[in-house]
Amino acid sequence: MSKIKIYVSLSLVFASVMLNGCKKPGDFGDMNIDPTQVPNPTTKSLFTNSLQALSGSVTTTTGQAQSLPALVTGPNIGFIWAQHMSEGPYLTSSNYGDAAAGQSYWTYYTGALINLKKIIDANNAGGLEAEVTANGSKNNQLAAARILKAFVFWKLTDRWGDLPYDEALQGATNLTPKYQKQELIYADLFKELKEAAAQIDGGAGMQGDILLDGDMSMWKKFAATQRLFMALRLSKLFPAAGGLAATEFNAALPDVIGAGEDIAYTYLSGDPINNNPWYVNYSISNRNDFAVSEPLVRYMRANGAGTDPRLPVFAETLPNGTIRGLEYGRTTQVNIPNVYSRLGTAFRSQDSPGYWLTYAQVCFAKAEATKLGWISGGDASAKTFYDEGIDASLQLYGVPDATFKNQTGIAYLPATAIQQISTQRWIHLFLNGWEAWSEWRRTGFPVLTPGPGNTNSGGGIPRRQAYPVADKTSNRINYEAVIVQQGPDNINTRMWWDKPNP
Repeated sequence: MSKIKIYVSLSLVFASVMLNGCKKPGDFGDMNIDPTQVPNPTTKSLFTNSLQALSGSVTTTTGQAQSLPALVTGPNIGFIWAQHMSEGPYLTSSNYGDAAAGQSYWTYYTGALINLKKIIDANNAGGLEAEVTANGSKNNQLAAARILKAFVFWKLTDRWGDLPYDEALQGATNLTPKYQKQELIYADLFKELKEAAAQIDGGAGMQGDILLDGDMSMWKKFAATQRLFMALRLSKLFPAAGGLAATEFNAALPDVIGAGEDIAYTYLSGDPINNNPWYVNYSISNRNDFAVSEPLVRYMRANGAGTDPRLPVFAETLPNGTIRGLEYGRTTQVNIPNVYSRLGTAFRSQDSPGYWLTYAQVCFAKAEATKLGWISGGDASAKTFYDEGIDASLQLYGVPDATFKNQTGIAYLPATAIQQISTQRWIHLFLNGWEAWSEWRRTGFPVLTPGPGNTNSGGGIPRRQAYPVADKTSNRINYEAVIVQQGPDNINTRMWWDKPNP
């Protein structure tokens, strides 16, 4: 069966089950329920639906494609705060005007996270909806759901800090969960990822898996790669070679993804309900809100070659043959088309992939870890990993160039290695905005500054997202407690791992 048919059929199954589940029972109650039929959505349909929602691709009640704020890539304010893109006609996110009110994270809790918990619960309870022939071995269902659930929570805690975690996803039994400290969330995520990877067996892989096609060896690598990046995120807290971060990093390293194993969500050109959300934004909704940012264009031209070969891929070439970035954080509105470069077609076609975890990221992480002394080899090895990261990035974006890494301003220099590694990682993470923003907060590189229209009272680029406004009333007691626990609920409060540069 083609991937398109799999997508559509699973979406229809999920929708059908949900609609049927909403019917009011008749006078005879459950006497009319066939015990041989599955009363709840199958675990494979829940898994498909979770991946679709996290990728910003869902089916509306009218059967039309809808672009949602994606967890990794796709339209969200992460790519604005990372300064990959700038706003033209609407000046809100780049001036931090809509940031203080707080975006809601509850869509992730009531969508993907609760679905993944249902997969785990159904398998542990031996429910029909988790039947192994149709859905994959019990261990593999559990492992895939646990790994993806850990990935979602990692992305969320890196945006908000302390979050409902242990007491979350309990439905009506607990509508006011406490906020767990980020330190404890990280500790549990490390545990979950290691246990889940060890749980993978030789049985059938997770069905309904439209990310890795049920390849459980790749889910094991997914878990290890996440652990690697999580460990590096803690470099300011535990900088020593024998510390917690280095220990976790090296423990994960043997199992991470390698060359050619980039993990990307596959959007579909022949399926309107599974198009790339950037395509929906540009071509379906006919919006021209964003152009590539001037800071990105400037950094990609700061080398001996004059222009990074990735720039014409990232950015649209204007009718006059030039690429022009839009000033970040403007004070005045502008129209973008034919004046500033919009997103390149490689990123906004119907089937443009959304990259979640890439080999180039792994190379840059290894280069930085070597420079920090976590891996042996000194600058010689750090340079090798750095060069491999650049080559892998150019290869991924379809512009291989073996000489680029040797250009002035790009070639590895021991004295500026961390800055160079961080800058190249930031460029490579184009549109993976939340990750690029998190890595900028951790390293301080590249050097980014707010635009002239900055309305943040703290003066700087946001360090976190504020909690949803509803939390102040619906979960008031715990909301007040987390402010004491973590600090003021504003965009300038640093979370646990986000420490100032020395």
